[in-house]
Amino acid sequence: MIRVIIVDDHSIVRQGLRRILDEAHGFKVEGEAANGVEALKLMRKVKWDVALLDISMPEKNGIDTLKQILDVNKDAKVLILSMYPEEQYAVRLMKAGASGYLTKETAPEQLVEAIRRVMAGKKHISPSLAELLLQECGADSGKPPHEVLSDREYQVLRMIGSGKKVSEIAETLSLSVKTVSTYRAHILDKMKLKNNAELTYYVMHNGLKEQ
Repeated sequence: MIRVIIVDDHSIVRQGLRRILDEAHGFKVEGEAANGVEALKLMRKVKWDVALLDISMPEKNGIDTLKQILDVNKDAKVLILSMYPEEQYAVRLMKAGASGYLTKETAPEQLVEAIRRVMAGKKHISPSLAELLLQECGADSGKPPHEVLSDREYQVLRMIGSGKKVSEIAETLSLSVKTVSTYRAHILDKMKLKNNAELTYYVMHNGLKEQ
């Protein structure tokens, strides 16, 4: 029996995932969490084998949650299930230690197979993600400017480019306004951009806007 934890801030998504696993053979949902803070508490209370983790959540997002899970247990099996397409987050999360990356458009049978594959000690990598990872192994000179950013800087980039104010970003990421402003300055410097207008254009032009 594979014990699964579902972490997503939308109850309808959690219900749908639970239904898929209930109808499949050999799975047991040990608990649900609506954000990273709840997930970390739940993980200390119950025994689990695989976590299904969303990226965009209030209080503590999936990226930070993944890092904290792996800090506690570097061998933890965490499968990312996100609304964001692979090219926006998958490579970063796989490099951070995720066991696999799936979009929420994935068919139920693919999800079930991915969990079984991860439980067997393997990584779940789609053909398109494999291509992205191969590109990542290539020369750095061919990388787009945003690839030089840290994970946190990348989050701030997308949020500013999506029209969010510094104060909103600070609240969402549980950071001070000063810290967010520092990240913004680092982003502009690393990407050779002059202001928020150029940053926003870059985000829109490269399809990085938050959905």
